[in-house]
Amino acid sequence: MHASRPLVAASMVAAGVLLGGCAHAVVVEPATYAADPDCAEVMLAIPETIGGLEQRGTTSQATQAWGEDYEIIARCGVEPPGPTTEQCVSVTTAAADVDWLLREEDGAWVATVFGRSPALEVTVPTVRADDAVTELLAEFSGPASRAPVNNLECR
Repeated sequence: MHASRPLVAASMVAAGVLLGGCAHAVVVEPATYAADPDCAEVMLAIPETIGGLEQRGTTSQATQAWGEDYEIIARCGVEPPGPTTEQCVSVTTAAADVDWLLREEDGAWVATVFGRSPALEVTVPTVRADDAVTELLAEFSGPASRAPVNNLECR
């Protein structure tokens, strides 16, 4: 009987460690098409550090987060934008040229990749990058370019 107490105690400690690791996951709503197999390739290509912030766990498939407060959030599988007259922000890196639609919403920049499906959406709080949001988008552009093109182009 005494031999089972250490086993129970060890199990409780292990469970606490496992649950403790999950306790700080960022709650993120999954995108409609998060299960698209191309999202896996996009998400796996995103670096663990974005804008100097370390990656955190999330609660949903095809999502990632960075930072403790004012998290940067990436979600793959959002509805790809259709034809639009909105101006695109073109981001050119050594890895890719990617177009983004950028809008300000509730104290954050919300950028959605344009011309690719599944679409990647990145939410950046303005306190994180009000003037440098395109620099952060450059870090996401290479991974976003792994999604197939859908033949829509920015004008």
